[in-house]
Amino acid sequence: MTLVAPPPIPRAAGSLPLLGHAVQLMRDNLGFIASLRRDYGPLVEITLQPGTRTVIVQDPELIRTMLVDLGPSLDKGRFFEKMGQLLGDSVVTAAGQEHVRKRRQLQPAFARGEIARYVDIMRDEVSAALDGWRLGQSLDVREAMVKLSLDMLAKTVFAGSLDEATFRRLRRDLSVVMNGVGARIMLPDWAEKLPLPFNRRFDRARDAVRATIQRAVDDLHASGHDTGDMLSLLLRATDEETGRPLTGDQICSEILTLAVAGTETTASVLSWTLYELSRHREVEARVLAELDEVLRGRPVSFEDVTRLPYLRRVLDEVLRLHHTGWLVTRRTVTDTRLGPWTLPAGTELAYCQHALHRDPALFRDPEVFDPDRWLDSEAPPPSGAFLPFGAGKHKCIGDRFALTELITAIATIVRRVRFDLRGQSVRPVARATVRPQTLLMTVRRREETAGRAGAPGVDSP
Repeated sequence: MTLVAPPPIPRAAGSLPLLGHAVQLMRDNLGFIASLRRDYGPLVEITLQPGTRTVIVQDPELIRTMLVDLGPSLDKGRFFEKMGQLLGDSVVTAAGQEHVRKRRQLQPAFARGEIARYVDIMRDEVSAALDGWRLGQSLDVREAMVKLSLDMLAKTVFAGSLDEATFRRLRRDLSVVMNGVGARIMLPDWAEKLPLPFNRRFDRARDAVRATIQRAVDDLHASGHDTGDMLSLLLRATDEETGRPLTGDQICSEILTLAVAGTETTASVLSWTLYELSRHREVEARVLAELDEVLRGRPVSFEDVTRLPYLRRVLDEVLRLHHTGWLVTRRTVTDTRLGPWTLPAGTELAYCQHALHRDPALFRDPEVFDPDRWLDSEAPPPSGAFLPFGAGKHKCIGDRFALTELITAIATIVRRVRFDLRGQSVRPVARATVRPQTLLMTVRRREETAGRAGAPGVDSP
């Protein structure tokens, strides 16, 4: 039998010497990646780092093969190397057996019982944030959600041991670093070695973030006090290889991972959810009706998280239409077969969740926000088409924690206030994550819920 060779992997047009496709990516990274899905086949090659082959995987089955079947044999790749400049050697940046060991060390922090204990803390922080909003004020929702996410992080990870001034600095420095990581993914490696203000700001912010987290770790360790938070759990954890407690540097890297995931990603999903509810009042009304039926006037609890199927579909639709991940990478260690193609060792593989989830070949009317699309059993998305938390051995360890946090926050916010969009055009911006560029909305009283038990209105101006 004669074997038919697969077609050659096409190369995206527009690559420049020394810069590769950096110009297109810096100008409009989401638009450029989306154009690849329109113009090329299941695989397409781009240049991020001259001399290194980067293949964008666009077919959902091949993406699933990459993440699940090939996952244990692949390195993490470029995105995670750049994240490693901030996170160091953490569960997110590690690969192979090192990743497995780190994942087992962190697993107790995400056990069902631990997450259940965090719900009351999360809800109290959301209520405190609501108390600080004034009726009629124009609220920068993205910044408000970042602050809320940081407040929830402070209580669940640090037991509130960082003061407000420290957290303001942490927020500012994290923003600089995350924007810098996003740029460094798109630019060739030589650009980050140039003595430019951009690079100096990144280095200063990265060092400041790690120093802030390290001080919190050292202070809690020196106190010997078990506060019952994630940081305390990590201080009790041991290294599987040595049997010794984790080093301060190891704990700092894992806490930084939680800080990044618990602020940038959570804040973006919350922002996009409130944005879509303000645009689709019929969806918001159904969310409120479900909350009325299930909660009957009391605050949301951990047991309610699985009893709110419509709210969960709303969040799934937000995660589809506004996914915060724009480029996830892996790297081949040996010659690797992906579908009919054999890719040499050192090939960068990448896929874009944001573009994948908006592909009209995979989702009916992909630009339409429709939570009920997830009820369509006759035309479900193909396997590998919807990957809100990744797949395989490197699937997000905090997926259950994240969904619990999102449901708790939205269920608490929408019962007290509604938001009016101020007519501006809201654009997604992709750095290390995809977020709204600007999202200003007016805070209004939730008239229907004012005075109801467990759902007081916010204070008047």
